Amino acid sequence: MQEEHSEVSAKLASEKAKSPRVFGHARKPAKMFRAGLYARVSTNDQQTIPLQMRALREYAARRGWTIAMQVKEVGSGASQRQLREKFLDAARRREVDVVLVWRIAGRCAPVLAVFAEFERDILRERVRTGLAHARQNGKKLGRPITAGLHTTQVRKLHRAGISKAEIARRLEIGRTSVRRILETRS
Repeated sequence: MQEEHSEVSAKLASEKAKSPRVFGHARKPAKMFRAGLYARVSTNDQQTIPLQMRALREYAARRGWTIAMQVKEVGSGASQRQLREKFLDAARRREVDVVLVWRIAGRCAPVLAVFAEFERDILRERVRTGLAHARQNGKKLGRPITAGLHTTQVRKLHRAGISKAEIARRLEIGRTSVRRILETRS
C-alpha cells in the first residue's frame, strides 16, 4: 500500500513538472537574447579566464540565449581596457541584448547605475512624447468620469432625505464619491 502511494505521488509530481502551464497560465517561450560574455583577469599568470568563460557559457545556454560576443581581457585595473571599451560600444549599438560578467567590482556599480538611469530617461521621454501626441490628436487622458455622471441624481436623492450610504448603494458608486459630489456646489 505504501509503495502504491509513493508511485502515485511520484507520477503526479513528474506530470506537474512536465506541465505546459505555470500557475494556471501557459508557459511562454524564452525570449532569444544575444548575450555578450566578458571575462577579465589582472595578470597573465591567473588561470581563471577559462573557468569564467565556461560558467558564463553555461549560464547563457541554460536560458537559451545565443552568444553573440566573447571578450577575454588580461590587464591591471590601472591600465586602459580597450577590449572592454569595444565591448561596451557593441552593447550601446545593441549588438548584444544581455551583458554577462563573472563578477562586478564595486567600482563598476556606478557604471550600471548610469545605464539604468539612461534607460529610465529614454522611457520617460517616450511616455511624454506619446502623451503629447495623444493630446494633439484629441484623446482625453486620465480616468473616465463615472460618479460625476450621477451628480443630479445624487443631489435629488440627498434632498429627499436619503443617507449618503444608501445613495451610494442605489447608484452603485462609492460613498466618498457621493460625499465629494455633495460638497461641491454648482
